[in-house]
Amino acid sequence: MNLELPPLAPWQQRIHDQAVAALDSGRLGHGLLFCGPAHLGKRALAERLARRLLCEARAPGEDACGRCRGCLLFAHRVQRDPLEVRPDGSPSHPFGHAGHPDLLLVGHEVNDKTDKPRTEIVIEQIRKLSEKLALTAQYGRSQVTIIDPADAINHAACNALLKTLEEPQPGRYLWLISANPARLPATIRSRCQRLEFRLPPLDEAEAWLRAQGHADSAVREALDAARGHPGLADAWLRDGGLAMRREVAADLQAVARNERSTMETAKRWVDAGDLDLRLRHAADLAVAEAGRLTDPSRIRTLATWFDAANRTRDLLRTTVRADLALVELLAQWRAGASQTTSGGRR
Repeated sequence: MNLELPPLAPWQQRIHDQAVAALDSGRLGHGLLFCGPAHLGKRALAERLARRLLCEARAPGEDACGRCRGCLLFAHRVQRDPLEVRPDGSPSHPFGHAGHPDLLLVGHEVNDKTDKPRTEIVIEQIRKLSEKLALTAQYGRSQVTIIDPADAINHAACNALLKTLEEPQPGRYLWLISANPARLPATIRSRCQRLEFRLPPLDEAEAWLRAQGHADSAVREALDAARGHPGLADAWLRDGGLAMRREVAADLQAVARNERSTMETAKRWVDAGDLDLRLRHAADLAVAEAGRLTDPSRIRTLATWFDAANRTRDLLRTTVRADLALVELLAQWRAGASQTTSGGRR
C-alpha cells in the first residue's frame, strides 16, 4: 500500500489550506462543490481532505497521520471487476475504491442488467447512497461521500440528491466534483460551498511543469497548446498528446493543400485511435489560427468549423460510422481553406 500522497501543486495547496482552515474552525459545510477546469486536481484534493477527516490519530492542526487504522484502510485501494469507466474510457475512480467503509465513492458504474458502463449517474445510486448516509458511520467518526463527475447525475437522481443535501447530519460530508458546474441544477449548487479551481499564473504553471521533469522548451510549447492549463500540458507531455497535436496540425495542413485525401486522413485517424482527443486538438488549432488572423470571413469560417468539430466529437459517441463523420468534417476544412485561397488573404 502506498501511504504517501503526492505533493500538492501550488494552486491545489491554496485551496487545501482554505478548506482545512474552514474544517478546523467548524466552518466547513455539509455539501462542497469542487469546481473548475478538468485536470487541475480536484479529485486528488477531495481525497486528501477525506483522508484527513477519516484519520483516527491526527494531531490538531496536522495532516492525516498515515499510520492509524483509518489511514491504512483509506490507502488500501482496489478497482472493481469489470472496471468502472467514464464515457471517455478513463477510470471512474482513478485511485480505486478504498477499504475504508466510511468513504463512499459514486461515479459512472457498470449496469448490472446490461454489463455495460452507464453514461449517467442514476437515481438508484443516489438512493443507495442516501440509505448508507442514514446509518451511523461504521467507525463512529465522519462519513465522506465523493460524487465525481457530479454533472453526470441525471434529473431524477438530482432530485433525490437534493433531499440528502437539504437534511444534513453531523459528521456527514457530501462532496461534488464537476468541471461543468453549470450543468447542475441551481438548487444543488446553492446548497454547496464552492471550492473554485482556476488556472494558475503562467510563471507558476511553468515552474510546476519543470518540477515534474519536463524540459523548458517542451514546457513552453505544451503550455501554449493547452492555453496556460498546466494539468493538460503535463498530461499531453506524458502520454504523447503533444505529439498527437503536431500530427493533427500536419494532417489538417495536408488536407487543406490537397496533398492528402479526406478519406485517407480519416482512416489514419480512426486507425490511430483516441478520436476524441484528436478532434479536441483539431478544434483548438482552428481557434488558434483564427486568433492570428484579421480576415473576418476566414475567422467566421474557422468558428463554424470549430463548432462542427465539437459536434462530431459528440456524434462519435453514438453508433455513427467514425470514418464517414470524419470525411465530412475534413471536407468542410478543405472547402474553407479553398475559399480563403481563392479569395486571397487579407
